[in-house]
Amino acid sequence: MATPIYEFAQLPGVARRATSQRVHKRDRQPGEEPRVGVIYNPRSHRNQGADFDCEVCPHVHIAKPGNRSALPDALAGFAQAGIDLLVINGGDGTVRDVLTCGEAIFGEDWPVLAVLPKGKTNALTVDLGIPSDWNLQDAIDAFDTGVRVRRRPMKVRDLTKDGQSTVLGFILGAGAFTHSIKAGQSAHKLGAFNSAVVAVTGLWGLVQALFATRANPWRRGSRMQIKLGTQRTPMVHSGSGDPDFRQILFATTLEQLPAKLQPFGRLRTGLRLVAVDQVDRRTTAILPLVAMGQIQSNLRERGIHPLSLPEFTLEIEDPFIFDGEAFPPGEYWIGQGPALDFVTPPAAT
Repeated sequence: MATPIYEFAQLPGVARRATSQRVHKRDRQPGEEPRVGVIYNPRSHRNQGADFDCEVCPHVHIAKPGNRSALPDALAGFAQAGIDLLVINGGDGTVRDVLTCGEAIFGEDWPVLAVLPKGKTNALTVDLGIPSDWNLQDAIDAFDTGVRVRRRPMKVRDLTKDGQSTVLGFILGAGAFTHSIKAGQSAHKLGAFNSAVVAVTGLWGLVQALFATRANPWRRGSRMQIKLGTQRTPMVHSGSGDPDFRQILFATTLEQLPAKLQPFGRLRTGLRLVAVDQVDRRTTAILPLVAMGQIQSNLRERGIHPLSLPEFTLEIEDPFIFDGEAFPPGEYWIGQGPALDFVTPPAAT
């Protein structure tokens, strides 16, 4: 389900055509097995070469959409079947695509969700506390015996076209973050995934930023304008470097990040972002400590701006990354999507 640059307006239009097929969640009878729909991405890293058993049991419906355009019909079929549990078998990009297509079908009336960590990156499952060996039967069992965790994905709306095209996901980044994703692809080839990728790419980015000039992309960042809230108030700038550029932008609604990162300090819930100006080398050297939450004072004076807010707009001249995939330059609104309930393993006793 991957393309070099995400075709932003493609999927929402397809999903809207499936809206009329949406049905409300059914009333489950006592003792009745939950009805389960599984989106299985055969291209996900840990699914490649694996044979998925499609004959688990009659109440489990499995779809293997070969590309994004097939997702709305698969999800509409699940809605018609009245599923109680939607299982996403894939990485963060698969989650993004399923949520994006599912919004027009389920609206605010989503089934409970479960995610199996089968991608190269699985930041959502890290946040939810899902073990790496969690399987379909574990997710089905957890529907009745597990813990429910509520999360709201970010909603990104393209303002440069019709203003209606939206995508849902959990991690957005720009500037040096975009270069870190490219470096992460190389790390994947060397066998590093999840938190190991964060460590490898973070170390490489730090070396680049410490010893390169501001002409280097890791220090230059991207030309962008960030405007906060419904009033679209321009984000303050520390005066370090070019005020039209931000070295890094990172935003998420996840509460626990891979590698135990805490770039927002004490801000742990809701939509949060941190923007870093073109800071000097002294501040660059402490960025790893800031990212781990070990330095939280005088950040704005240093050119580091952590915030919690309901929405913001981003106008950017370079591609940005949303759940591991590049999106084109433009102007975007970023807010929060629907509240979703995820099943997680039972609490330890």
